[in-house]
Amino acid sequence: MFMNVNDNELYYEVHGNPEGEVIFFIHGAPGLGDCRSDIKAFSALGDTYKLVFMDMRGSGRSEGRPPFTHEQWTADIEAVRRELVGGPITILGGSYGGFLTLEYAIRYPDSVTRVLLRDTAASSDFDYLSIDRALESGIEGITEENMTRLFGGEVHSDEDLKELFTLIQPLYTVEYDEEAVRQRLDQIYYRHETHNFAFRYNKPAFNLVDQLAGINVPMLVTVGRHDWVTPVICSETIASCVPNAELVIFENSGHSPQLEENERYVELVRRFLHKHRAVQPL
Repeated sequence: MFMNVNDNELYYEVHGNPEGEVIFFIHGAPGLGDCRSDIKAFSALGDTYKLVFMDMRGSGRSEGRPPFTHEQWTADIEAVRRELVGGPITILGGSYGGFLTLEYAIRYPDSVTRVLLRDTAASSDFDYLSIDRALESGIEGITEENMTRLFGGEVHSDEDLKELFTLIQPLYTVEYDEEAVRQRLDQIYYRHETHNFAFRYNKPAFNLVDQLAGINVPMLVTVGRHDWVTPVICSETIASCVPNAELVIFENSGHSPQLEENERYVELVRRFLHKHRAVQPL
């Protein structure tokens, strides 16, 4: 389905229990990601919860009307919340979607009841670690020039984005399935303009660490032990700064424990949501 959100056509899907508490899912990788991966990972929660998935502005099937700023993306989330829900929501974001989830909780504190984060960060302070790990991997094609272009937002075209993204795929998971990865890469909506803006302009200035203490709702912070792009120290930093945060490390996962250890991950989310049941307005 599509909704006009702040003068941009936004693709979204609503799944699950129509009477359940609402969870919003925010995907990562602007210009590469979309909501399909979260639907695959979290649809099982639909037996209890109402699940709202969306392709962010400039990603997936959504229209790509600039700007692609964190301010705009979080304003889009808020507009969808007001239109579909009205009341406060639980929000779950992974990777770059975690950046936006944190920023949303800070910008719109009355709109959230619980925050769940997956393999993300609150600043760019540890970006050098991921670049170092990529260069040390010995994977063919991973060069300093290619990593600088990819993570510096200097990609030339959608095809260039696909080629660069393909190079780093073996880094993401503990068990690498080349054929499954190839099929997934062929299904991606490549949007290099969105990617470039996010990594050239947004990412270098991104730093929410000093504002984390102001997030007062319960927070679940999860990360794969072998995550190369947002390593464990990023999640440890968040959990240490947020007053009501719980950190869980998935020992057999890389950047996507919600897929690599799906059953355990979904069960953890269920327990967290049950433990911190949202108080519904009268």
